[in-house]
Amino acid sequence: MIKRMLIMLILVGAVLGGLFGFKTFVNGKIKEAMAGMANMPQTVSATKAETSDWQPKIDAVGSLRAVRGAELSLEVPGVVETITFQSGDEVKAGQVLLTLRKEDEEARLQSLEATAQLAQITYDRDVKQLKAQAISQAIVDNDEANLRNARAQVAVQKAILDKKTLRAPFAGKLGLRQVDLGQFLAAGTMIATLQSMDPIFVDFLLPQQAVAQIAVGDKVRAKIDAFPGRTFEGKITAINPKIETGSRNVQVRATLPNADQKLMPGMFAAVELDTGAAQRLVTLPQTAVSYNPYGSLVYIVDDKGKGADAKPELTARQVFVTTGATRGDQVAILKGVSEGDTVVTSGQIKLRNGVPVVVDNRAVPTNDPAPKIVDK
Repeated sequence: MIKRMLIMLILVGAVLGGLFGFKTFVNGKIKEAMAGMANMPQTVSATKAETSDWQPKIDAVGSLRAVRGAELSLEVPGVVETITFQSGDEVKAGQVLLTLRKEDEEARLQSLEATAQLAQITYDRDVKQLKAQAISQAIVDNDEANLRNARAQVAVQKAILDKKTLRAPFAGKLGLRQVDLGQFLAAGTMIATLQSMDPIFVDFLLPQQAVAQIAVGDKVRAKIDAFPGRTFEGKITAINPKIETGSRNVQVRATLPNADQKLMPGMFAAVELDTGAAQRLVTLPQTAVSYNPYGSLVYIVDDKGKGADAKPELTARQVFVTTGATRGDQVAILKGVSEGDTVVTSGQIKLRNGVPVVVDNRAVPTNDPAPKIVDK
């Protein structure tokens, strides 16, 4: 019985030892495979960090506004008698554009002028009779008041007649005509728009922090979607002396030359203002920077190969950086990367410190400071 028990224990120990040895062997192979996978080179694209001149600037969104603009209308009602302009005409200040029928007002003016003439005659006679002491001073004063009242009535009627005629208040370009001959116009009905378009204003808002960086006379550049590739240059002509309490923004107005009158009121404009002197900064493609809650980081490629003739051994090294302004596809690096460092531009998601890398630049991210839309 004892012999059988010993044989059974030996067999059980051999089985357990075999299972333990097999498990240890499998685990070792798994660790070896994982280690081999961890050290597999990862393919990335990379570029040399270079320095370039950066001009500090402020970007803003603005709207174009005419230096002088108005919706033309008349203060009095009436029927349109003549129209002396066409849609889109260039007009001069004071040019007659439209008249209303005014026969009734002209007849009333003649009646009032006749009354004024009679009052003048009466007053002149009273003055002579007063010198002869034939009438009292009270009569003369009363007739003088009547004369002044008659003259005022004539002046009022002339003003009414003048309001029957629409004249251009300033030189500019007319919009579309909104009325026709024979149409009855109520007071205030819009007849056409008039815009003085050369030069033209661009109004935009800036945060209050920018107030110390701008001044009247500073140059601005405006880009309009309607004219791709073209930049309109002008100067700041006014800064609102009040900050808007709701947004903490200040309104700024610049003036742009518009001799060809391509720019029209109401257009959207992207405005740029240069501030301060140009700086020399390290520049990278924006795709090189990974942003996360702990900070911005890049991967620098180090060559651990020893000797000039040694085979390159490229590895990735994680570096936290301080970023600056952006322009197009580029971002300025203020701290963390030096000129000449090789920086990974794509494939960072596969990397961590010490991972071997292979640089393949057959397909690289764009690195254009001023990218343009290309129609295909």
